[in-house]
Amino acid sequence: MNIIESKDNEKIKLLKKLKLKKYREKHNKFFVENFNIIKDALETEKFSSLFVTENFLSKHSKSSGWQPVLKEAGEYYVISEKLNKSFSELDTPSGICAVYARAKEKIDFNSPIIYLNNISDPGNLGTILRSALAFNFKNIVVDEGCADLYNAKTVNAAKDAIFKLNIARDKDLKIFKKIKEKMKVFATRLEGGEDISGLKNNKLFCLVIGSESGGVSEKILGMSDKFIKIKMSGEMESLNAAIAASIIFYEARKKF
Repeated sequence: MNIIESKDNEKIKLLKKLKLKKYREKHNKFFVENFNIIKDALETEKFSSLFVTENFLSKHSKSSGWQPVLKEAGEYYVISEKLNKSFSELDTPSGICAVYARAKEKIDFNSPIIYLNNISDPGNLGTILRSALAFNFKNIVVDEGCADLYNAKTVNAAKDAIFKLNIARDKDLKIFKKIKEKMKVFATRLEGGEDISGLKNNKLFCLVIGSESGGVSEKILGMSDKFIKIKMSGEMESLNAAIAASIIFYEARKKF
């Protein structure tokens, strides 16, 4: 156990920087402030450093959940509530912060792929990642129009799915074009879209999910093999992107 008291400590300065995307990319790191996510991620991802407040320790030091975290940490840093607030992205800091290296990008082209197009809301992005893992879609590609994968809101919504998925970031459709060469592409589209049952004879495919407001981009639609949609009553024009994605994942998983 080490105690940090100064706001000028280099580790605290780094935590403050990691609130911004440019520094997350520069240092190839991000942090998580959710105790449950940190615990659940232990089986797949190890943090590089851990910070806790005295209040957190007094509440959790004897809990069964803290023991495996403590074992993984080996040593950790105790900070004041004030220092915690200085870098926390939460309105009410949780008292714990674990720093992780950003995952290496990888995609398995021998399994179905979920391609996310312009999902700009971090909460929606994180929820889609969580749903994808729940329905065993392990390969995710996000394009440059999507929110940052390591934004605090994305991570909190994704839970430990952020550590358990194969995720790659695409730019200028480079990965998308590779996907197109290897499997059929089904894009979500209300107009002209077929029922999700059209996937039933395809074990290898790419599902493209667009934003609620803009849908899938015209360029991607033009390169897609088929369009799919969710059948709805005429009382509602569209669904939130994360809700729509979850329904599609559930239905798609039933087809194979």
